[in-house]
Amino acid sequence: MSSTAAVAKPEAFGCFVEVEAVIRGFEAGTLPRSEWTHKEHLVVACWYLVCHPEAAAVEKIRAGILRYNGAVGIVSTPDSGYHETMTLFWARMVKAFLRTATLECAMIGLFNELVVRLGDRNLPFAYYTRERLLSREARAEWREPDIQPLPGAARQE
Repeated sequence: MSSTAAVAKPEAFGCFVEVEAVIRGFEAGTLPRSEWTHKEHLVVACWYLVCHPEAAAVEKIRAGILRYNGAVGIVSTPDSGYHETMTLFWARMVKAFLRTATLECAMIGLFNELVVRLGDRNLPFAYYTRERLLSREARAEWREPDIQPLPGAARQE
């Protein structure tokens, strides 16, 4: 976690209907752009990783973000829009979270715990230097972390 700034605690979901509304709005491209925050990104990733095998979930996340971005007018360029390394980083962090989560709880508890544990948007910088993560190469394709390996992953460089 970043030690440079305090992280505001995201508001918890009150019920599963709220989570469903995020998923449905994301998939339909109707979720207001102002509501497509880090918290919602995490919940969408968690939903797909719970419901699908990892490879299929990652593809659904990737395709969904690209489709959603198009629906709300976010254009991907070499310097903005969709970011492959960030997408895969967060998918792998959510997968690591799910390996340690107690899935016997109500789903709403799972989503709220995910947001508490991975709610710091600056978390990638504990694994990547700014130069590597914010590079055009990282935006275009997966790059391994250069500070420390992801939880449960062996360094492959």
